[in-house]
Amino acid sequence: MPDPLIAAEISRNQLPIIDVSGLSSSKLEKRKAVADKMRAACVSNGFFYIADHGVPQGLIEAVQEQTRAFFDQSEDDKCKVSKALSNCNRGWEPLKAQALDVTAPPDLKETYYMGLELPLDHPAVVAGKFNHGPNLWPQDMPGFKPTMRAYHAAMRDLSERIMIGLALSLDLPEDYFEGFNRDPLSTLRLLYYPPHPVDALAGQAGAGAHTDYGALTLLLQDSNGGLQVRDAGSTWIHATPVPGTFVFNIGDAIARWTNDLYRSTVHRVVNVSGKSRYSIPFFYSGNADHLLECIPGCLKPGEVAKYPTATVAEHMMQMYQRSYGAAAAA
Repeated sequence: MPDPLIAAEISRNQLPIIDVSGLSSSKLEKRKAVADKMRAACVSNGFFYIADHGVPQGLIEAVQEQTRAFFDQSEDDKCKVSKALSNCNRGWEPLKAQALDVTAPPDLKETYYMGLELPLDHPAVVAGKFNHGPNLWPQDMPGFKPTMRAYHAAMRDLSERIMIGLALSLDLPEDYFEGFNRDPLSTLRLLYYPPHPVDALAGQAGAGAHTDYGALTLLLQDSNGGLQVRDAGSTWIHATPVPGTFVFNIGDAIARWTNDLYRSTVHRVVNVSGKSRYSIPFFYSGNADHLLECIPGCLKPGEVAKYPTATVAEHMMQMYQRSYGAAAAA
């Protein structure tokens, strides 16, 4: 019987590399040229590599170093920032805490979550808004907090530029997503995948097959690989690490917004490298109160909207219930 976790090698036309530096150009034609490439990829399978993104390599290396150091801590130290202590889904969770594929065994990964830092007396936190609040920072790691905050800010900036590209790709005004970009839900997730164990349960992966919940995902991979994407023909393909790039994919919020014109594609992680794997996805979900209502230009003649209008927060809470249950969205 073939191994269900095996994937094929990709060809470059399946997951293209897109230079996004043109989105920062003063010339509309250069911005539009990037947007056209993004549209082709988003309609095809919603996954591509982002090159020339402008995030400093030194910052990227610092984030990777701090990530490895965090997971190298003892379990007792990591428990001091347990996600169970957070009011807003921040902090550390151990192996098997989540099942992204609800039909499969729990995921073989450790996670640390952080987001936009808000004090407990901030109006949004007092109001109990979804995923608004303070982060849980590890002790005795003085470089961790400033590094992660700097990287989080850089990724928010990059995401805003990508949203400009998405607006142009949909023939919308460049500022169409301006309200969506205001005070965005944006989560930085540090992930550690141990080598895939020989005694893993049938179908058990590092991260089970899933789509991402929010609008955009920007993934920083290490060199060990493991990310697999399901193409339009339902074949699993490797998203092989490409130095100097982020892997980009559309999430469920954009698929919902575009009536599935732009695809939120199923993907998973299987760490068969025999080494520890670290990856750092940044999830950009937008303003919690912003309405996700089908963009009229995305409807084909005679087509109706597939999804009811919902706020970003409502959409995200629905998605969290998939893999954590109702308690996580409370």
